[in-house]
Amino acid sequence: QVQLVESGGGLVQAGGTLRLSCAASGITLARYTIGWFRQAPGKEREGVSCISSNGDSTYYAVSVKGRFTISRDNAKNTVYLQMNSLKPEDTAVYYCNAQRRDWGRTYDYWGQGTQVTVSS
Repeated sequence: QVQLVESGGGLVQAGGTLRLSCAASGITLARYTIGWFRQAPGKEREGVSCISSNGDSTYYAVSVKGRFTISRDNAKNTVYLQMNSLKPEDTAVYYCNAQRRDWGRTYDYWGQGTQVTVSS
């Protein structure tokens, strides 16, 4: 059974930091592109950042570029999202996603989410 478990969310003041973790079981994360997404109340889920399977390529949404850093430790089967200089508008539930394509089939897994709340 595949599980992605996010952790590290919480309540922080504006300007603070959090580090989210996404730990996987049942799959080898090194074979997957990993993305972090977030969804604020009343808004659609949006992509925040992603990292290629080998870690060579990363992507950041404009709203978080320069403040967030995605990284992966394939030996620990875990991906991280370091969030610095947090703003109230970063408040959302953060989800990790693991995806890969193999012989025309897409493998796509989501975690249950972790709440991040940034107070002003």
